[in-house]
Amino acid sequence: MTQPLQGLIAIVTGGASGIGAAIARRLREDGARVAVFDLDPEAATDADLAVRVDVAEDASVVAGIEHVVAELGGIDILVNNAGIGAQGDVTANDDDEWHRVWDVNVVGIARVTRAALPHLRASSAAAICNTSSIVATAGLPQRVLYSASKGAVLSMTLAMAADHLREGIRVNAVNPGTADTPWVSRLLSAADDPAAERAALAARQPHGRLVSPDEVADAVAYLVSPRAGSTTGITLAVDGGMQGLRLRPQG
Repeated sequence: MTQPLQGLIAIVTGGASGIGAAIARRLREDGARVAVFDLDPEAATDADLAVRVDVAEDASVVAGIEHVVAELGGIDILVNNAGIGAQGDVTANDDDEWHRVWDVNVVGIARVTRAALPHLRASSAAAICNTSSIVATAGLPQRVLYSASKGAVLSMTLAMAADHLREGIRVNAVNPGTADTPWVSRLLSAADDPAAERAALAARQPHGRLVSPDEVADAVAYLVSPRAGSTTGITLAVDGGMQGLRLRPQG
């Protein structure tokens, strides 16, 4: 089997668990050498290099990028996956929480990308993939702050794609539906009836189940591959049809 990412160097932020860990594993299977940025690098089981990086701190990001280049020799692929969640309507989160989520989910992408750009510009196969969310394209209850941050990621992706296309850097995003991740598991465990809440989340997606992290990783692997050389400025939904389908009720 061919390895489409053979010889390429990738960074995956938030790559020690959940969707990020699945992405790191898949990129390595496709031949890339993968550096994981995470607050808990010891938990990264699928990485050639794991670095403690806080995407909310510029000095930490810059040091992490420099470490990757020194250890692995460059950067060809950047997956901006690190993010944190938030619950509630527009009254639920105070200013500090708004700033905290925005700093990680939105400004964190800017910090990591701007630090990596000089190295991406030197690559002949440069690609960036940002992790957005179904909440950027569909109104879901009790997710105002999180939706605002992921909507910004979608818009950033388009603007970044326009800015860097002529430098040879493709920029896309993946748009997962509700995925079976540790964060979702924590939300379910806090519910009054976790089994009923899980069933409701599954039923909300037209294909009737949660999205698997591996399915999101497969989409990311395509978007960052040189095989997708004419694909830029798009947001690829991995949501069981939730964004665009309106099925009739069963029965």
